[in-house]
Amino acid sequence: MRNQRRDEASGAPGASRGRGGRNPVTTRAELEHLAFDLFAEHGFDRTTVDDIARAAGIGRRTFFRYFPSKNDIVWGGFDEELTRLRANLRACPPTVPLMDAVRQALIDFNRVDPAEIPWHRRRMQLILRTPALQAHSTLRYVAWRQVLAEFVGSRIGQPEQSLAPQAIAYATLGVAIAAYEQWLRHEDLELTELLDAAMRELAAGFAGAVESHPTPRP
Repeated sequence: MRNQRRDEASGAPGASRGRGGRNPVTTRAELEHLAFDLFAEHGFDRTTVDDIARAAGIGRRTFFRYFPSKNDIVWGGFDEELTRLRANLRACPPTVPLMDAVRQALIDFNRVDPAEIPWHRRRMQLILRTPALQAHSTLRYVAWRQVLAEFVGSRIGQPEQSLAPQAIAYATLGVAIAAYEQWLRHEDLELTELLDAAMRELAAGFAGAVESHPTPRP
């Protein structure tokens, strides 16, 4: 026999049920997947937090324990992954060339478990193609670039807000978005291979720029 629960919205005892009499969701991933289904069915703009909570068989307060807002659903565990990215970059041996370190970190950050690939495609379609999410996404991009700029700045001995760290951070984000656009258009392509190839092109471009603009002699 299942334990009884109390529905936060009404305060009434008993097991709350979502769509089709399903059991209440119990993990952030389950809530995320259910929300993706609702977004596909009704559209992101027309789906409310109340809709998601009702379908999940939970109250609003429980929803906000999982995600700060509806916009945050599509970003999943982004904050935790950002912490992992920072740790990976800091742990990278100084003997690894700068752009190789950035490329490896980018690939690792975007590596997805095979079982989650269909959901990740839906996530990225929402992030890249939903106008209502663009302002929120910009904030996430800023946080991501900041982590990368910190690392690059520490490697080349410049403040993170200097031109070179910021240029590499912006360029790397552009590479990632371009790779994702290709991945979304062509389901037979492998995301990590796209990221790897694009980052190697970027690294070659930066190397060429340095070679064509040598440091002036005193």
